[in-house]
Amino acid sequence: MILVWLETEGGEVAETTLETLTFAREQLGNGEPVEVVLVGGDPAPHLSVLGEQGVTTLVHVADERLDRYGGAAWAAALTSVARSRDARAVLAAGTPRGSELMAHVACRLDVGMAANVVAVDEREPLRVSRQVMGGSVLEEMALADRMAVLTVAGHACEPSGATQPTEPEVVPVDVELTDPDLIGQVARIEETESEDTSALTRAKVVVGAGRGVGRADGFEDLLELTNLLGGALGVSRVVTNLGWRPHHEQVGQTGSRISPDLYLACGISGAIQHWAGCQSAKTIIAINTDPDAPMVTRADYAVIGDLHEVVPALNDELRRRRR
Repeated sequence: MILVWLETEGGEVAETTLETLTFAREQLGNGEPVEVVLVGGDPAPHLSVLGEQGVTTLVHVADERLDRYGGAAWAAALTSVARSRDARAVLAAGTPRGSELMAHVACRLDVGMAANVVAVDEREPLRVSRQVMGGSVLEEMALADRMAVLTVAGHACEPSGATQPTEPEVVPVDVELTDPDLIGQVARIEETESEDTSALTRAKVVVGAGRGVGRADGFEDLLELTNLLGGALGVSRVVTNLGWRPHHEQVGQTGSRISPDLYLACGISGAIQHWAGCQSAKTIIAINTDPDAPMVTRADYAVIGDLHEVVPALNDELRRRRR
């Protein structure tokens, strides 16, 4: 049996969890049942979505002491469920919490852990390919332990429904928690005030902006292009470091990892940290004055020129075609 931790976002199953469920079913399943474990919360709203993913069982850990997130406590719950369900593998999405939880779980089970996995080879021992060095290198790792623990890299696969949908059974369980498990828990969550111009991880089109923009007030044409394409604005780390745009728009190893149909990188040199966040885009077009910039050499298409000349011309053409 394959066990996946169910992470929620805004009260719904997170997109990264849907990716992980698809990955578990297609790369690890081999016909085995895929089960999920939900710590706290209400399982009812998630059953139809999980059924579309072929999930057979939702194991629900309902304990008021687990209502607030705590890495050790939630990992104790996951470990208990994994043992009681005799899981062959325990997975989570490679999000900050997923990575933290799987590290705790691996320690409690005294097994190795593979992070940022993108592919699995079902040989014995189990072998996985995982992203390292910001996604620039793939490393093959053997997981010889009976219970494999791993996180799935963001956008390692496209979420897709199972060929045979299911009606998941909800199985409530109790777990034993110790006082040390409960020492560290989230006390409160504060939303930061920001101009949420995009949902980068879900956008089908992303317009990227880098140092080549040149100044804090140089984004007007890029924002217009974003609106014309119905997309989202993403920026490089240097842009946020300079204070030109807010951090939540950053694409890269320390920002969002995106997988749009189109990524239009404007004035971005393409440092490895940025490439780690955008390399899953289906098509990449680079606009840059430097023909040897890493982003240009890696892009599917490139326009060599000043973005402040190219982007306004592109906007004019898009507006003309809409008349």
